[in-house]
Amino acid sequence: MLVTGGARGLGLAFASACAAAGARVVIADLRAELAQQVAATLRSQGHEVLALPLDLADPASVEACAQAAVAALGGLDGLVNNGAVTDSGGRDFDALAIETWDRVMAVNVRGTWLMTRACRAALAASRRGAVVNLASDTALWGAPRLMAYVASKGAVIAMTRALARELGGDGVTVNAIAPGLVEVEATQYVPAERHALYVNQRALRRAQQPQDVSGSVVWALSGLARFVTGQTLAVNGGFVMH
Repeated sequence: MLVTGGARGLGLAFASACAAAGARVVIADLRAELAQQVAATLRSQGHEVLALPLDLADPASVEACAQAAVAALGGLDGLVNNGAVTDSGGRDFDALAIETWDRVMAVNVRGTWLMTRACRAALAASRRGAVVNLASDTALWGAPRLMAYVASKGAVIAMTRALARELGGDGVTVNAIAPGLVEVEATQYVPAERHALYVNQRALRRAQQPQDVSGSVVWALSGLARFVTGQTLAVNGGFVMH
């Protein structure tokens, strides 16, 4: 199992949940030192976890990470494309810097494509391969003043469908998970009024925690979801019902 962006936030929750379910996990992250620390902590709890450096904006880094993960694991049957960046929000679309747009697309969209491409042969060889792409419910309802991130996650949803058709012949499933606003470090910038809006308009009126999402990821990677592919599952407490 390879989890990109697995050193903190949702990625760490996914890596931890997969390890707890018995998977051997590789955590790949731009924060290489933090990834090593997290892996060491999980190993101390009895899990088989390794850490690798990864820059999703760098094609050579993506390829090297995938090859190292496959070699370390002796194959690969699961990939979680979680690594992503945001444009921090708070800007109208016409105030968004082109450089910011390009960075978000390079990591969130191109990085997802490149990592899946780099892992394809190993996933196909397993004959039970599963890919989970992290989308966002912002792409389902069109969150304002977050244009680059919303557009990138919409692209991830569309890519998920296309990849499901292309990889289906290899016996590989490809699905997307679209969380809502989750209580992680990356969302601490969200203004209190917007946070309250999310909570109050959910069918389940409470803050969303990482563990609220990790179960769906484990399920999508498991044998229980072997005939589910090309789908986007909104995991947001009923803020968007998709």
